Amino acid sequence: MKKLSELYDIDNDTLIKDIKINSKEVEKGDLFVCTMGVKADRHDYIEDAIINGAAALVVSRDNIVANIPVIKVEDTNKELPILCQKFYDNPQDKLKIIGITGTDGKTSTATIIQTLIGKDLCAYMGTNGRSYKDFHEDISNTTPDADKIYKYFDDFKSNGCNYVSMEASSEAFFRGRMQNLNFDVSVITNITREHLNIHGSFENYVMCKGMLFKQTKKDGVCILNHDDPLFEEMMKCCNGKVLTYGKGIDNTLQIVSFKVNPKCTYITYKYKGETYNIKSPLLAEFNVYNLAAGLLAVLALGFEFNDLIKKIDNIVVDGRMELLDTNTPYYVMIDYAHTPNGISNLLNFVHTLDINRSIVVIGSAGERDYLKRPIMGETVLSNASYAIFTYEDPRSEKVIDIINQLISTAKDKYSNYEIEIDRRNAIRKAVNMAKDKDMVLVLGKGNETYQKLKNETIYFNDVEEAYKAVNERKEREKITS
Repeated sequence: MKKLSELYDIDNDTLIKDIKINSKEVEKGDLFVCTMGVKADRHDYIEDAIINGAAALVVSRDNIVANIPVIKVEDTNKELPILCQKFYDNPQDKLKIIGITGTDGKTSTATIIQTLIGKDLCAYMGTNGRSYKDFHEDISNTTPDADKIYKYFDDFKSNGCNYVSMEASSEAFFRGRMQNLNFDVSVITNITREHLNIHGSFENYVMCKGMLFKQTKKDGVCILNHDDPLFEEMMKCCNGKVLTYGKGIDNTLQIVSFKVNPKCTYITYKYKGETYNIKSPLLAEFNVYNLAAGLLAVLALGFEFNDLIKKIDNIVVDGRMELLDTNTPYYVMIDYAHTPNGISNLLNFVHTLDINRSIVVIGSAGERDYLKRPIMGETVLSNASYAIFTYEDPRSEKVIDIINQLISTAKDKYSNYEIEIDRRNAIRKAVNMAKDKDMVLVLGKGNETYQKLKNETIYFNDVEEAYKAVNERKEREKITS
């Protein structure tokens, strides 16, 4: 808690319990900051915030009259991170902050970093929620708004964490959620086409990715993928010392070789003249890169390679290439892949395994980058044996319109698909049609526990639904046998 007079140069000792930008979350004693959201001006919700117990308001509109203190600032969005830093006593200065960006691989790399450092010392914040020690909580955005970021930082530090491994999305930079936040270590996995509905152009998207490196401390470290086509572009953005990973001998961490087995990957890395042979539980070439990025980030913080090797076997990334324990002659895998590049990489890897057909359940999120949908559809149909197109967080869009965009350029070339709008039924269909050594892949949501519909958010988890479908099939086959 802080007095209002400790936050602003005013003669008012109103006690402030917390800072909120969502009027629905406001509780008695909170300071409500009227920021401009993606679709809403939160000045329009002042009355709701006051009803819920707001103790004071921070506004940028003129002529706001209320029966509680009102502080007028020029720009509430720019004010929010400054205010939060002050309210929480600058928790960012008491933590080593590792930011991870990239089109694909952010969650995996951020989780790798947390595991290598240890959950007792390192918190995680990103698509899979926020976590440290034995604590886990789902969060609504990959990179939250500033009121949440600093609240979480304060919580992490209060619970003994010295490091934060956080996903830094391009949208968060675009929306200004991380203004004034500087990173000790910054990591990029890759850049391919994504989120053009937000950024308007690929160039703008790349620019937002580069902001992570511009916001790296001068004595910090920037870690780049030397094999990514946009390596040189990212180099121009770097503010700290640059370290690289990739297959070339001139990299800080060299990927010398790797061999993928169905259950693990054998990798040889080279670092500071020493060669390290590693057995990783993470499969596929893209995870060889993700692990290299994670290792290099933690090495940059002063950890020893031999100590980190002992922790690699503990790495588990929920919802990423999650092969379910179904005890069936067919396989079921859950994965978050939702970009053309991610889907292509995953399917190419799957077909290197000893499987027969690949059966894919997939949709595309509503109110997101619609320009990628035809590319996604073509990628799925040209790489998978069969596809079932369904809904995925449709929001206000019609599901059939999204699906029609997914198949728009491919429907005349391919017939290996069907449409099943209901996602639960789509998963059932895929499981029921699987034969011996077939691989069912449910893509797009990973282990997320929700679906965003037009007027509500419902509970839905692909892992649970897949297990239900498998068990239902087992019961039917038991009865008929």
